[in-house]
Amino acid sequence: MQNQKIQIFDGQKVRTAWNEEEEKWYFSIVDVCWILTGQPDLEHARNYWKVLKHRLVAEGFELVTNCNQLKMVSPKDGKKYKTDVADQQQLFRIIQSIPSPKAEPFKQWMAQVASNRLDQMQNPELDFQQAFEDYRSLGYSERWVNQRLQSIKARKELTDEWARSGVKEGQEFATLTDIITKEWSGKTTKQYKHFKGLKKESLRDNMTTMELALNMLAEATTVEISKSENPKGFRASAKVAQKGGQIAGETRAKIEAQTGRSIVTNQKASDYLPSADATKEKED
Repeated sequence: MQNQKIQIFDGQKVRTAWNEEEEKWYFSIVDVCWILTGQPDLEHARNYWKVLKHRLVAEGFELVTNCNQLKMVSPKDGKKYKTDVADQQQLFRIIQSIPSPKAEPFKQWMAQVASNRLDQMQNPELDFQQAFEDYRSLGYSERWVNQRLQSIKARKELTDEWARSGVKEGQEFATLTDIITKEWSGKTTKQYKHFKGLKKESLRDNMTTMELALNMLAEATTVEISKSENPKGFRASAKVAQKGGQIAGETRAKIEAQTGRSIVTNQKASDYLPSADATKEKED
């Protein structure tokens, strides 16, 4: 039903969720209040919204009364918490009650976000372009972003192949992913994330360029072997996943023998991206 995503306005982050059935975005109201009011931190922004919400409800504004709550990820602990969200119409009304020189530019940005999503539904290539711009705005290098987008494409081809082979989405997909990851990296996905000090964050978004390259090699190789062997069901696909991961693992061993350095590293995005202070990271 919904696909959550971080959107960037003027270098600052806004948590959003796309509702497929309604074909519209929902925006975290607290994030918007933080950006428009210049509050010193998110807690102050929450208090600002709490007071404003009570006032608008008391004044009888039904659009505000009907605001939804969605569970959104907090980067502080990686857990999801209920967060007040509003669609474009509701948020326009809320913004009218917030005196800020950024109000009109923010409205224009929201309209553009909605327009971009509808365009992307008609043309998937635009979705990749938007993803490129989003990653670059977060501070990732152009080389890394290109590698990451290629890995997204490889992952989609892999899951499509699994679906064709009769593998069930969910736990079976996750188990096959663990097999591939363990074969090339020596760690399951959970172990890999723990090694990097991650919680709910995306493992791939915290891989280095070389880690991404080997992970993509493992998944792309699995796809090619699967097409050749045409496995049916989970058990047969698991054997193919093992073969694909092993080939990438052998490649990793050869590279490490030449360089004398381990490709699997505990580095994560925060180690090589601009600091939170520099990018004014504002996420609950």
